[in-house]
Amino acid sequence: MRPITAIGFDADDTLWQNEQYYRLTEQSFVDLLGEFAEGAHITERLLEAEKRNLAYYGFGIKGFTLSMIETAIEITGGQVSTDTIAEILEIGRNLLRHPVEKLPHVEETLEALNGEYLLVLITKGDLFDQERKLAQSGLGDFFDAVEIVSDKNATTYRRIFSKLADGPERAMMVGNSLKSDIVPAIAAGSYGVFIPHALTWVVEHVEPPTDAPRFRQIEHLGQLGSVIEAIKAA
Repeated sequence: MRPITAIGFDADDTLWQNEQYYRLTEQSFVDLLGEFAEGAHITERLLEAEKRNLAYYGFGIKGFTLSMIETAIEITGGQVSTDTIAEILEIGRNLLRHPVEKLPHVEETLEALNGEYLLVLITKGDLFDQERKLAQSGLGDFFDAVEIVSDKNATTYRRIFSKLADGPERAMMVGNSLKSDIVPAIAAGSYGVFIPHALTWVVEHVEPPTDAPRFRQIEHLGQLGSVIEAIKAA
């Protein structure tokens, strides 16, 4: 029996750039409120709002935009103008218009694995936005299934890999977030392959599970094939 029959891939900042657009939007928001507070203070308050609102709005652009509006109300003591609110809504909408920029080695890696393994895209965030990015990326045909979820935890991976494949023990999850992609996948019994990204959101930071036998780390997606071959040979 092959040790791996299914491979799950995260989308944002694993297959294509994402966080860089949030950073640009955040800077536009800071500039917009610059007369009311220092940039570092605005950024800190926005992060607090985002964390606070995850339980209500989940991950994605809509929740981020609502958090910007909430932060603007707080920073200005409720004096934020309707024109400023309109500008915040517009910079939030601009996030939905950004181009899809694929990361290096993505297409050739998926092409090499397609047909050999069951490939599943497992991503969280706004449904419409994730569907848009997948369609614009041109990568959709490489995947046997697409799962857009509200959050990622061990239960998520057990459910997906049990429903679609041969169970989590014969699956691998590949992604840039230790908290969402790697730690919970390993907890579910899968292999977890971590590909660090320079701009991973601070909320997704946890310590790497270096002592876990099924943890692997690579520099870029082009190295994934070698990891799989080493696991098969072990």
